[in-house]
Amino acid sequence: MKILFIGDIVGEPGRKVLSISLNNIVNQYKINLVVANIENAAGGFGITQKVAEELFDVGINVMTSGNHVWDKKEAKEYIKNEKRLLRPANYPEGVAGYGSGIFETLYGERIGILNLSGRVFMGTYDCPFQVAKREIGRLKKEVKTIIIDFHAEATSEKLALAWYLDGQVAGIIGTHTHVQTADEQIFPNGTAYITDVGMTGPSISVIGIKKEQAIERFLTQMPIRFEIPRGPMQFNGVVIDIDEEKGLSTSIQRLQMKFLS
Repeated sequence: MKILFIGDIVGEPGRKVLSISLNNIVNQYKINLVVANIENAAGGFGITQKVAEELFDVGINVMTSGNHVWDKKEAKEYIKNEKRLLRPANYPEGVAGYGSGIFETLYGERIGILNLSGRVFMGTYDCPFQVAKREIGRLKKEVKTIIIDFHAEATSEKLALAWYLDGQVAGIIGTHTHVQTADEQIFPNGTAYITDVGMTGPSISVIGIKKEQAIERFLTQMPIRFEIPRGPMQFNGVVIDIDEEKGLSTSIQRLQMKFLS
């Protein structure tokens, strides 16, 4: 079973990349299920129902997110009712939406997807390590294969979670920092890992925003309205090959592609 996990989709450029490339990637790598982080897909900040449905139509099967998923006011009601769109499971009890779910591939395999947020430099969420254990125990009653989107800032926190859960899940895919790391690997007990899967969006940018605006913010420390640049685009993702009998991974391949505007 092959899973494609797409790095944080940023604005219209990220959506455009998928519209022109996703079908070919799925066919080329014989993908069974497509997962993508979408927390910046609507104008670079948040998600809307219209944008989410556009992404479902282009071929994404499951959407994960993070701290920016609430940036659009309408998101809360949509997240509350759309089970294919996950928010971090370690938000406090009572927050709208779903932190994990069980999904079926094109060929009928069942897989659990779990979304978690880190706490280092992020916020006062519930402990991702403890919540992961709880959610894995629940999901394992129905499926063997589980993939985690760990939306976190600190490399140390991501690596620690991977060692903590090695052999218990098929993959831990880091998101949030928008810069693809070159440390994809299979841990000793069969868990696929990458510190950050990267970003799908404008390539001439600072993590998806106009470079001039990012520079001005660093120089002046003053608030500024960030915008998404047009121009060349990039696709970042990983393909994970999973032994569905064991629920563990045999390989992880990093994808990085460039596109003209």
